[in-house]
Amino acid sequence: MTLTPHFAPFGLRITAGPLELVPVTDDVIPELVELALEGIHPPDTMPFQEPWSIAPRRELGFNMAQYYWQQRADFGPGEWSLNFGVRFEGELVGCQDLRATKFRVTRTAESGSWLAMKHQGRGIGTRMRQAICAFGFDELGATELTSGAFVDNPASLAVSRKVGYRTNGTERRKRRTGELAHLQHLAISEQDLVRGEPITVEGAGALRSLLLLDDD
Repeated sequence: MTLTPHFAPFGLRITAGPLELVPVTDDVIPELVELALEGIHPPDTMPFQEPWSIAPRRELGFNMAQYYWQQRADFGPGEWSLNFGVRFEGELVGCQDLRATKFRVTRTAESGSWLAMKHQGRGIGTRMRQAICAFGFDELGATELTSGAFVDNPASLAVSRKVGYRTNGTERRKRRTGELAHLQHLAISEQDLVRGEPITVEGAGALRSLLLLDDD
């Protein structure tokens, strides 16, 4: 017996060529923790709005497990976060998320991701974003998808440009303790998406039902 019939996100699988997005179940969390501990970014940079990646080694695993469990506890039609582990040619390489609030009204969702440093520079980040965008538009009926990156994160901004995002204003943010950073907001509509390999999706119908999207 599994939880998939009772928690639709666990039944999702998105495949695009050698790329696969799989749900972050409890057996995937330890793999993601080990991957994060191997390094996501150089120690003198911080690509995340919350600097979770620099937590002490003894705390990082606890924090990540607690985060994923909290996302599940809060999941529902009004607010949700889909958390995927990313496998490339079968190997776990990072994480891709899609989250929204009041999606039935706004039809807007925001993506976020990270890729282990040892797998960067291979085009995988672009493939991940193309796959999650195609899923959001094709399977969930999104009108707009958003993202963001600090202006000193050229790799993430380059991925956004390749996929077809437009800039959507900047915001001053506190990043690490006492540090000011400028966050570049980004947005994309379906007609601007530069698609990658076609996606195949398992479990989308059950998710749409849970999110009450088939009632609209």
